[in-house]
Order: sequence, then structure tokens, then C-alpha cells
Amino acid sequence: MATILVADDNQQIASILEEYLKKEGHTPAVAADGEEALALFERLKPDAVLLDVMMPRLDGFAVCREIRKVSTVPVIMITARGEDFEKIMGLDIGADDYIVKPFSPGEVMARLRAALRRMDMGKPSEPEKRLAYGNLAVRLDDYSAQVGGKDAALTKKELEILWTLASHPSKVFSRDNLLESLWGYDYFGDTRTVDSHIKRLRAKLEALHPKGWDIKTIWGVGYKFEVNAGEE
Repeated sequence: MATILVADDNQQIASILEEYLKKEGHTPAVAADGEEALALFERLKPDAVLLDVMMPRLDGFAVCREIRKVSTVPVIMITARGEDFEKIMGLDIGADDYIVKPFSPGEVMARLRAALRRMDMGKPSEPEKRLAYGNLAVRLDDYSAQVGGKDAALTKKELEILWTLASHPSKVFSRDNLLESLWGYDYFGDTRTVDSHIKRLRAKLEALHPKGWDIKTIWGVGYKFEVNAGEE
């Protein structure tokens, strides 16, 4: 099936995840610290990463930053604490998901399956993976976005949200729509994660002075990408 890197210095947790991954038909590789995790990542090129935040040598945030320099594989971060600032930091540096200990191994596997499905769906099946509106250019082939020729420096999830909205101009996406299409499950009813991502996405785009398009809030419903006719 897939090669999954598990990075956790808690041997018991790592062993449980390793066992469940094998039951799912995956090939697990286990690292006990951040440096070992990066070494295994470089050598094995895994299909996804289950990444503990608090590890010796390099913490999970540092490992995720290094992974995102070279890869867009799914990264699910695992932490013993549930503070919002840690979740925001993890998402900002490019993590796809965030799970708080204690967790159900079955939940982790469900989120992993969803992440792998999204990865498969994101593989180009047709040559055209680019969009352009006004001064916005989005490329799904290399996960990049520019506004007025300047790099928007979006995380993987932010770019996926922008691509989803911009691919269907004027269509209103509810928060549940976006959760289902981009996270692949109902995220246990926490639609706030969509609002948090949209807020950070807008801040990055607005700093580059968008022209000819906008991401609109439809109050009580969700969001849509709107092309401003006649505006260049």
C-alpha cells in the first residue's frame, strides 16, 4: 500500500501506530527523534508522515518545516497538548492535520486514509493544472501561487483551498463542503479550522494587493471566489 514514517519518541505509541499501519497493509518506518526522522524521510521517500511534536534533537515543527522544503506528502502532527497556538503553528508550517493525545488509533488511521486519498486525487490526471484571474496565478503542479508576480508563500492546505474556490468561480462552498473535499472527513464538526485557514489565506493574499478577484464570505453559509468583471 504505502510507506508511512512514524516519528515519536514514545516507544509505546510508536509501536501501537506501527501495528495498526501493518494491519492496514502499509509499510511503517519508525524514528525516535527528529534527526532520525529526517534521515529516514530522505532515504525512504515515504507517502505520509505521522509526526510527534515533542521529540529530542529536533521537534516536530522543525521536522515539518524541513519536509515542506522538498515535499508535499501528507503530514499529520501529533501532540500531547491541545493549545490553539500549537495547532495554528503546525498548520502554518504546512501540516495537513493535527491530532491531540490521547487518541484512538482507529481515528489516526481514518485521517491517514483520507490524507492518502486526497494525495491520489491531487495527482495531475490532465495536463492543465493552472488558473489565472486578474493578477492571480495558481499552479497545482508545483503548489505555487503568485499575486502580481509576487510569491504568496501559501501552505499546502491554503493553496488547496484557494484552488478549490478559484476552480469554481461564483460557486458557494459551505464549511462542511470544504471539510469534506479538503480534509476528507467531517473533522468531528470543527468547522472553525476552515475559518482559520481562510483568515490566514486572505491575510497573505491581501498583503499582495489582489486585483480582479476576491474571496467573499457568504454569511451563515460559507465562502466563494468572485471575479470582479472589468477590474484588471
